[in-house]
Amino acid sequence: MTEATATIPACFRGIVPPLATPLLDRSTLDESGLERLIEHVLAGGVQGVFVLGTIGEGPMLPPAVRRELIRRTLRQVANRVPVLVGITDTVLSESIGLARFAVEHGAAAVIAAAPYYFPVGREALERWARTLARALPLPLLLYNMPEMVKVVLAAETIRRLADEPNIVGLKDSGSDLDVFASYTQIVLKERPDWALLIGREQMLPEAYSLGGQGAVCGGGNLVPRLFVDLHAAIKADDQERVRVLQAQVLSLGRLYDVGTQPCRIIVGIKAALHEMGICGAATAAWSELLDARQRNQIADIISEFTAD
Repeated sequence: MTEATATIPACFRGIVPPLATPLLDRSTLDESGLERLIEHVLAGGVQGVFVLGTIGEGPMLPPAVRRELIRRTLRQVANRVPVLVGITDTVLSESIGLARFAVEHGAAAVIAAAPYYFPVGREALERWARTLARALPLPLLLYNMPEMVKVVLAAETIRRLADEPNIVGLKDSGSDLDVFASYTQIVLKERPDWALLIGREQMLPEAYSLGGQGAVCGGGNLVPRLFVDLHAAIKADDQERVRVLQAQVLSLGRLYDVGTQPCRIIVGIKAALHEMGICGAATAAWSELLDARQRNQIADIISEFTAD
């Protein structure tokens, strides 16, 4: 498809927070916390919700908990916004099975990063993506997440996969805007109907200027209206408002620098949600516990955004 007028589905544009997964312990869903979190982000005006991503700790959750999360999320969202479901797994059949479960409950699309643990070469990665896309009952967005899966989706791989009709977009959570720019150049030429979502909220204005249409912002769990307003300001070309709001986004990002553990972004978001009274701070990922000083740091930061 090369028509410049191709339409990008509305569910793949705007602010789509990667929902944190409220837990009572590593393998027990916090059902009331999930309800509060969903209502909180929807009240912030987000354009969609993404479950079982990295912030949602999808690969760390037991299969039964993943399915329960999908079922409860889709039931509560009740078509108010589209729901995207992460299906990243080392086992292809599990990814496909999760997608089939998701479509039965009303999901709009699925998102998958490359298989991890065993290294995947470029040819195998392309073969994996084609096999997955052709087996899925829902549209697929590819997920570039090199920090976690240790594989970068090369621009040439994206170009080659542009002929797969069931692949409809790309979420980039790398930290290299040059890579994102290479994606946009290919997409604009080969598949202008594809969605391009940035996963690094600190890069949101720059990514939009390169051709991005939406953002999957972890901070949207906490202050969804901030990101929705930033998206609107960028679209309206209100540069002064963009400058002010982006400064607030960077300030919120101080949460992600509390502590030294690899999972500190997840830990920081969940600790902040706990401070806000939305859900507990339990994580599925094995992480160091925050000490009192670190918890106070997080409480001070989030209070700047939640004080009446």
